Amino acid sequence: MFRRRTALSVSTTAALLAAAPLLAACGNDAHPGAAAIVDGKRITVSQLQAKVKDVRAAQAKSPQGGQLIMSTGRLSLATLNGMIFDEVLARGARDAGVTVSRGDIQKWRGRAEKQAGSAERLKAMWLQQGVAPDEIDAMVRNQLLLDGVAEHLHADRRAPQGQQKLARALAKTSRSMGIDVNPRFGKWDDQQVILGETKDPWITREPAKQQA
Repeated sequence: MFRRRTALSVSTTAALLAAAPLLAACGNDAHPGAAAIVDGKRITVSQLQAKVKDVRAAQAKSPQGGQLIMSTGRLSLATLNGMIFDEVLARGARDAGVTVSRGDIQKWRGRAEKQAGSAERLKAMWLQQGVAPDEIDAMVRNQLLLDGVAEHLHADRRAPQGQQKLARALAKTSRSMGIDVNPRFGKWDDQQVILGETKDPWITREPAKQQA
């Protein structure tokens, strides 16, 4: 399962607000209101907040809301990490000529739902990792883009050498994009292609192969 994002969840509105991280406007005078600048494109604090709230709203509806709070970490940082990585991967895929169709996404997701036992079970599995239901297709798309870039590089993602080759290629892409993160959220590591504070790997196993 993708594990780039972690999340918090609550069972009531009051608890939801109490558990929310403080996401204020960016203190970086050069880029006011930005959580990060990626290739000249602003990822705003308001965009980050919207994604955080989307995940929390979905998790708040879960019967396991309290357990999700205990088992997940720093949502804002993990979410920003994912948003930045999405941009790096998209650029790397474009440079490699890799595209993913809607049909590709539906086919992959259909297989994953079958292996998970049902569409709802797959949603629940991903929600445990901080992925809201309406973000699943985007996560599947990233999985397929990673596969496509790896194939372009002749890198076997199942082998350490293949993962290292893919990581080097994405690190090169990352460096070329001039990623600047608001210090309140940490520092982007071009070498690892990750927001330093999150410490979550970006290359992980498919969700349907995980146990709920």
